[in-house]
Amino acid sequence: MNSRDTTIAKYTPDDLDRRIIAHLRADGRASLSRLSDALGVARGTVQNRLDRLIETGTLLGFTVRVREDSDVNTVHAIMMIEVIGKSTTQVIRKLRGIPEIYSLHTTNGNWDLVANIRAASLSEFDRILREVRMIDGVANSETSLLLSSV
Repeated sequence: MNSRDTTIAKYTPDDLDRRIIAHLRADGRASLSRLSDALGVARGTVQNRLDRLIETGTLLGFTVRVREDSDVNTVHAIMMIEVIGKSTTQVIRKLRGIPEIYSLHTTNGNWDLVANIRAASLSEFDRILREVRMIDGVANSETSLLLSSV
């Protein structure tokens, strides 16, 4: 485990951090001024908190959300992943490096992880499946394409 892993394990966001994250989930482009006004704290406080959330790995990045019905050409899928032994942390680290994995969850039952995948095309989707299956520690996977949202 490197020093960054130790920092991540020790840091727990407090109420202000959670409120900042909630505002960013609603509007990832919110300015520091808008966040500070909405939260009732100084702009510098928001900046310091954001810096710490990024530095500790709590915030992994900022992204764009697209309405599902306007994203019709994107391939959406859910992949269930079985991990060998105690390699879950290493597998998660590798999976986080794949930008097409929109979200990643641990779970119980037959599968250890569930990944939400979004790809620009079927050939891109196929490449992602191969990439995931080649990760050391991935024992098995099952993937389902999402056809429509109801």
